[in-house]
Amino acid sequence: MKALLLVAHGSRRQQSNDEVVLLAEKLRKKCFAQYNIVHAAFLELAEVLIPDGIKKCIDEGASSVIVLPYFLNSGRHVVDDIPNIVNDTIKYHPDVDIRIAPHLGASDLMMDLLMASANSTKTN
Repeated sequence: MKALLLVAHGSRRQQSNDEVVLLAEKLRKKCFAQYNIVHAAFLELAEVLIPDGIKKCIDEGASSVIVLPYFLNSGRHVVDDIPNIVNDTIKYHPDVDIRIAPHLGASDLMMDLLMASANSTKTN
């Protein structure tokens, strides 16, 4: 089974964390044919942390986990922190294929998303 783990930074503001969890739930419904399991996890400041999110996917039967960084830029968290955490976690699950997808901001679809968002503004 394939799993998708949406990883965000995490916030002291619970509403922000809840938005990420809700997004993961919407993703689950949208991409069920490709990913049987979809969860959210956080780098810091919120639960569920990345290692626990990976374990949760595996506990639900995932043989493959794609970690998707929900970040716009390739800052320290994307370049260093998330890969380090994932690599440390892989050691505990050698039989599971765990990979990191490119961060959201690196997507070729970003230009279309930005234009769609700009064009959806309401006039006052």
